[in-house]
Amino acid sequence: MDADKKQIWVNGHLVEVTKDVYAVYMQGDRKIRYFESDLKVERTIFNEDGTIKKIVPSREDSLDRLMDDNAEQFSDEAESVEELAFRNITYDALHKALTLLPDEERRLIVALFFMGKTEREYAELLGVYRNAVHKRKMRILEKLKKLLE
Repeated sequence: MDADKKQIWVNGHLVEVTKDVYAVYMQGDRKIRYFESDLKVERTIFNEDGTIKKIVPSREDSLDRLMDDNAEQFSDEAESVEELAFRNITYDALHKALTLLPDEERRLIVALFFMGKTEREYAELLGVYRNAVHKRKMRILEKLKKLLE
């Protein structure tokens, strides 16, 4: 075989081609492999110390998977001044309304919403059924809603 000739597989047979044809064929073959597999594979980029720097999702990723992985591609992370002001006003109003509740009702709301206790845990603490705690909670939330209106 000549030094300027290369061989490629075409339909199960080796075909002798020139160096230029071989280069173009290999470039096209590489491009096909890129589209068939490289775009479909998630890549991880590491820092020098071995920690994960960035995860580059595959380009064929689904929106559901990106949402599940908490990848917010199109989010605007900066909270606007208006949103911040509205949130602070709402928090202030809520805390004022909580001070208007009797101690027992306020303790229930604080335990469930601020301390992260479940209705079942709070019911066990009081020695009552979970349904009783749930009904009290719903009644108190209605009261808070009216106080906030």
